Amino acid sequence: MMFAGIAGVQAQSYPSRPITLVVPFPPGGSTDVAARIMGERMRQALGQPVVIENVGGAGGSIGVGRVARAAPDGYTIDIGQWDTHVANGVVYPLTYDLQKDFEPVGLLSINPQLILGRKALPADDLKGLVAWMKANPGKATLANQNASAQTVGVLMQQLTGTNLLMVPYRGAGPAMQDVVAGHIDLIVVQAAAALPQVRAGTIKPFANLSASRSPVVPTIPSVDEGGVPGLYVSGWFGFFAPKGTPKDVVAKLNTAMAQALADPAVKARFSDLGLDIASSAQQTPEGLAAYHKAEIEKWWPIIKAAGIKSE
Repeated sequence: MMFAGIAGVQAQSYPSRPITLVVPFPPGGSTDVAARIMGERMRQALGQPVVIENVGGAGGSIGVGRVARAAPDGYTIDIGQWDTHVANGVVYPLTYDLQKDFEPVGLLSINPQLILGRKALPADDLKGLVAWMKANPGKATLANQNASAQTVGVLMQQLTGTNLLMVPYRGAGPAMQDVVAGHIDLIVVQAAAALPQVRAGTIKPFANLSASRSPVVPTIPSVDEGGVPGLYVSGWFGFFAPKGTPKDVVAKLNTAMAQALADPAVKARFSDLGLDIASSAQQTPEGLAAYHKAEIEKWWPIIKAAGIKSE
């Protein structure tokens, strides 16, 4: 009873000092930018600074591990996504459990994934692309810049009966440059990483990997429209706290998060980044927990079957 009383007092006084938001990647990427937008706005609701700490390395697993080992007091949280909180559970030998060692705070956004190609490809839509790949087995090249891209490539081949040649890259930036230059045929990336090229017309968009069109890229057809239903892949961002963080503290973090996502200025900045804000139900701790569980159940068997491991 005494411990419960102490936890209650801590929750009532929370937060009384700055909160660290760990970004498990170097500065400058979409994860980092989204975290900074959120931290800046959440400060208003929390009454304390939200300090961004970039902890890159090992596909984000080092930064996430830092949060798993942090005190469960609400002063250290992370912004997680598909790579860090789904794929890494298979790809890396982790020292923590992605399902048991964290408290979900809420889902921030669903981030559309796009299939894009070099401008000179002899196809103008997804149906035409699949037909071209079938007519040229093993000829089409797909950038393999991370576990997500490789997994999508495997699923795409399974659903379309095609054979892709996956070319390894050390990041989306170099891969995108080679698509724009015409050196590689295809790339699968978050809309956030591709919007400048799409808007400039330097690459050819084939589909949004979803059952319906995205508000942030409304002119790009869904894979259902393109004749490949089931090729549903979304990036996402969510906040996680260490396991054992008091529910009242998680609730305060969630309230600040939801207020930020409801802010018109934040909505506009997320839209500019190519991020669809999560629904109200998904923004809850329970919503993120259910979404996270479903993602793991869907993708772990696919990643394991494909034999995808860290290099």
